[in-house]
Amino acid sequence: MTAKELAGITAVSYVRSGMVVGLGTGSTAKYFIDALGAAIRDGKLKDIRGIPTSVHSAQQAASVGIPLTSFAEFPTVDLTVDGADEVGPGLNLIKGRGGALLREKIVAQNSRRLVIIADQSKKVAVLGSHLPLPVEVAQFSHEAAAHFLTSLGCKARLRQADAGGPFVTDNGNFIYDCTFARITDPAGVEETLCHRAGIVETGLFISMADTALIATDDAVETLTRDWQGLK
Repeated sequence: MTAKELAGITAVSYVRSGMVVGLGTGSTAKYFIDALGAAIRDGKLKDIRGIPTSVHSAQQAASVGIPLTSFAEFPTVDLTVDGADEVGPGLNLIKGRGGALLREKIVAQNSRRLVIIADQSKKVAVLGSHLPLPVEVAQFSHEAAAHFLTSLGCKARLRQADAGGPFVTDNGNFIYDCTFARITDPAGVEETLCHRAGIVETGLFISMADTALIATDDAVETLTRDWQGLK
């Protein structure tokens, strides 16, 4: 069993019958969705409804038998389980490599609890240490957004689709992957970016996660928001 699979399976223990569950996006969240579907089919969990964070996660959830709902029916999610690209001190996160950062943040903000699942490589002492920060921007004049992002001291690269051309999110936007040397003030960076017209959302998730399940191939470490960095 891989670390990602172990993290996803472990997260199912946080789900209770009758819950509305936010379904994350990405390679680790996939294992959670599969395990949750199995628990429903086996009768271990009942009356579960899922709110997906992407078209892909909605399709996967439907394929494994998770009934889907929406915020029109349930304005509050009991529990969201999602992955992360980097997990930093205070459980501040970088997310968005899967391109679903806007919907992921909407679901997370409307959840009573956010549990992050990841393998050990995602733990970092400073955000931006290993991976770029995804920033979702409107297609209109996206070049202006790129110029602004570069002025902040990062290298901003327009994400490309596998089939060629710019990657387009489920919301019809582009993504710039922004490489900073280090993001020592993630809250400050988030505030600066979110006040700029044309920037739709950022992959910085600040003070949102309650718990992180960090897995190796044979064990899971549970981190809470008071965790202040790598040991």
